[in-house]
Amino acid sequence: MLLEGKKLLITGVLTPQSIAFAAAASAQEHGAEIVLTNFGRTVSLTQKVAKRLPQPCDVLEMDVTDEAQIEAVQQELASRWGGRVDGVLHAIAFAPQDALGGNFLNTPWDSVATAMQTSAFSLKALAVGMLPLMRAHGGSVVSLDFDGQVAWPVYDWMGVAKASLEAVTRYLARDLGGMGIRVNTVSAGPIRTMAGKGIPGFDQITGSWGDRAPLGWDAQDPAPVGDTVTFLFSDLARAITGELIHVDGGFHATGTAPIEAGA
Repeated sequence: MLLEGKKLLITGVLTPQSIAFAAAASAQEHGAEIVLTNFGRTVSLTQKVAKRLPQPCDVLEMDVTDEAQIEAVQQELASRWGGRVDGVLHAIAFAPQDALGGNFLNTPWDSVATAMQTSAFSLKALAVGMLPLMRAHGGSVVSLDFDGQVAWPVYDWMGVAKASLEAVTRYLARDLGGMGIRVNTVSAGPIRTMAGKGIPGFDQITGSWGDRAPLGWDAQDPAPVGDTVTFLFSDLARAITGELIHVDGGFHATGTAPIEAGA
């Protein structure tokens, strides 16, 4: 199995439709031992969802904007796993409602700052927080992205935050590579998760995706994204870092609507 013996920290599991849930399930199916995190009122939801994984697992409380909570999780994992973590999935993003939905020009800085800290800076905070458990033997840090290279309808400051996440990925790859730690991000096509449904006008993004993607796209199925995260955690990806990998049915490679056969 690809992840036999590996110890992984998975954030962001909220419902069985979550991309993080698909990644957690795939990792377990490939032999990994995992621990989930969430914070506040969502911890109880994650605990319920954890029972639906192939192997029920523990859930720790961790707010990635709180250094003390990150350190507490690091210490718990150090005790639990003998000072070793092999991989971390950052599946965390949030922007206040006034930072989304076509309000780009009017969004106040406080809302932008919240989006940037939670969705981008937190990748650095989490990677550095788990560094004591990865420094000696290397490992893999993976985040979930939605292509920040273009300006999407209604995505607004979350799009800016995702572009920042991509940049943070590259700089972390630069600074952690000497320790054998790989840092990559997966740009997923739109999935109808709870987070996706919370974006005003989300259907403006998903509407024609399946038609334009050369391989097609099922917005109800996060499994292809979860399997890619498993690959990036595995030793098969040992020479890949600083990369943005699209898992979107090929949508990113198309510029126009598909040309009909024979045209």
